[in-house]
Amino acid sequence: MAIFKDKNYFRVDLSKEPDESLWMRCKSCGELVFKRRIRENNNICPNCGAYFFLTAKERLESLIDEGSFVDISKPIMDDDPLEFTDTKPYPKRIEEAQEKTGLASAIILGSATVSEIPVVIGVMEFQFIGGSMGSVMGEQICHGMEEAIRRRVPFILVSSSGGARVQEGIFYLMQMAKVATVRTRLAEEGIPFISVMTYPTTGGVLASIASLGDVIIAEKGATIGFAGRRVIKDTIAEELPENFQTDAFALAHGAIDRVVPREDLKDELGKLLSLFVEVG
Repeated sequence: MAIFKDKNYFRVDLSKEPDESLWMRCKSCGELVFKRRIRENNNICPNCGAYFFLTAKERLESLIDEGSFVDISKPIMDDDPLEFTDTKPYPKRIEEAQEKTGLASAIILGSATVSEIPVVIGVMEFQFIGGSMGSVMGEQICHGMEEAIRRRVPFILVSSSGGARVQEGIFYLMQMAKVATVRTRLAEEGIPFISVMTYPTTGGVLASIASLGDVIIAEKGATIGFAGRRVIKDTIAEELPENFQTDAFALAHGAIDRVVPREDLKDELGKLLSLFVEVG
């Protein structure tokens, strides 16, 4: 269940905030690296090529044309229909995620241009309760697809999610069905849908919307799968391949169309969009 809250609703601001520390250590090679060099290198270590984790804002900035983003998200926030409590009450968990990320929910939604081609784009934030899809994310994705239909522009969804949000019970299950239904309208209207899978794309998000793109591309190094490796192994009582649930495994088995290095993602999106949209 999602409730409308115009007051104190977070609108996404892509303006840069001052960075207190100038250097950071790469966990892969152990080298100290100048943060500005990392940002200029698509958040990739210039020494060893390891990928640093991207926030949704950083991901969005890396894919769209500078200055083109306009937030079009609905002013809605999560409710607590089950009065759910695990180690802490669900509303408290939402509040902490909002404070940590500066976002209202686990997805940024807006209009923008990619290689000067207008699009509607949604980018998930993994740091917001694991990028899990609750009622708000589902509503925002549906809203984005409906806006893409209204504007007659392609829809892009960048996934980074641990799956569905169990704290909302059947309400998140309803969103899985709803996003798949609205996605069908995209197809009926002839609106292109490009799905971009990043690390990780799993669970209900993979099953309900991320795997339904007209074109599905994965960032190099993405984890792609429904249930956890150990759960699957124990369920089928068989050994799994070493590369199970990797980008290479998904590509070899036809689950995705292409694996793209991070530094090439924006150009790849531009090329794909040009196949669907007449430029100039």
